Amino acid sequence: MDQPLKSAPLRALDDAFHAMVEQSRTRPAPDLHERLDRLARLRAVVADNEERFRQAISADFGHRSAVETTIAETLLVFSEIRHATKHLKKWMAPQRIATALQFLPARNRLIPQPLGVVGIIAPWNYPLQLTLAPAIGAIAAGNRIIIKPSELVPHFSALLKELVAQKFDATEMLVTGIEDEVAKAFPTLPFDHLVFTGSTRVGRIVAEAAGRNLTPVTLELGGKSPAIIDPSADLEEAAERIAYGKLLNAGQTCIAPDYVLVPEGSLQAFAEKVRAHIKRMFGTDPNNKDYTSIISISHYARLERLVADAAQRGAKILQPAKADDPNWKARRKFPPTLVVGATPEMAIMQEEIFGPVLPVMGYRDAAEPIAFINGRDRPLALYWFGNDRTARDEVLMRTVSGGVTVNDCLFHFTQINQPMGGVGTSGTGAYHGEWGFRTFSKLKPVFYRSRLNRLADLYPPYGGKIARLEKMMRFMS
Repeated sequence: MDQPLKSAPLRALDDAFHAMVEQSRTRPAPDLHERLDRLARLRAVVADNEERFRQAISADFGHRSAVETTIAETLLVFSEIRHATKHLKKWMAPQRIATALQFLPARNRLIPQPLGVVGIIAPWNYPLQLTLAPAIGAIAAGNRIIIKPSELVPHFSALLKELVAQKFDATEMLVTGIEDEVAKAFPTLPFDHLVFTGSTRVGRIVAEAAGRNLTPVTLELGGKSPAIIDPSADLEEAAERIAYGKLLNAGQTCIAPDYVLVPEGSLQAFAEKVRAHIKRMFGTDPNNKDYTSIISISHYARLERLVADAAQRGAKILQPAKADDPNWKARRKFPPTLVVGATPEMAIMQEEIFGPVLPVMGYRDAAEPIAFINGRDRPLALYWFGNDRTARDEVLMRTVSGGVTVNDCLFHFTQINQPMGGVGTSGTGAYHGEWGFRTFSKLKPVFYRSRLNRLADLYPPYGGKIARLEKMMRFMS
């Protein structure tokens, strides 16, 4: 029986991919001018359409705080482009590498080259920033890019596809459709590098599909990122900063604090301080424009189940309204929720929450938080609050996580000179600034032989010369 023909979206994806591969293999690597021009065009895509992007993202969420879209997406994209533009010439230059003494006066150089075609599977929670940040690194490195946006943000995806097509040739950068068949086929293409941002569960599927082609992957996943309140911490300050870090984008942030470990004697006081700051920041009205909606009704229902399970297992639930209150649920606004006295067997402590629900757990001694964290998967982020440097350094040295912010939340992500990436089940690889440039480049080592070097003495026929050369090399090794 004849094989069924590919659908139109799959044919388009296949054709676009092979056209890019052809260009990447036959044309010289883009020079500095070409790369800067592409970065400028990408900036124009965002700068000329800021309000359209804000409206599209808000339409996809049901309501998305305009301020959060600006500060957590648009401005971070501009910062990444500005940084890459400023430093790209230096990044592209061959790097001098020391040459071993026995091979002098030969020279070593490390030459960055584009990998070729980079695929980006983008998430829905920060669709603009988490789509374009890896694209900026890939462009800076001279690659061609295909982006597959999330099906949960159709308004944003359609707008990005339209605007990129206006500014870029289809062999430079392309945005695909969001059809389910495209999503399944995308990671099976033999990209030169593939970036996925999303859940650990889907990340495993993507990595397995990419592995069949030996495609290298950067996985930005998630997990349960802890916050530790040391006895030396200012509870008021920690409560305010954790409330903000948790409720930005209504908790739909992969590096949001997922649970808090507090000294047992301060458990109730801390919870009350967090609740007070939540009320001050967001009030109790679901119409508050600063408070973002949950992306879908299925995600809303999942959060309801997590809170109900915790309540059934004995946790104290603090929230301004019940999640099934029609004034909140009709807007898909999940009430900010504290789960006080959470325990490990609760469902809320078994999976990433990805919503405005914060479990708070007590601990008795300094070793307990470290043991608790180390007994679970490596988190994408860790937050520590306190003034005791010895206690701080003990946590930093004895735990492994993707990144850390001390005495605040989230802000290690915004440090453009630092890599952003997970470890273990929270991800692999990193990008941001020069780290992104390096991720999407082949740093090719080149050895330049000198006519004055005695390497020819290694050639047979061996004799006395090899003994002399061996003696010299042993001395230098």
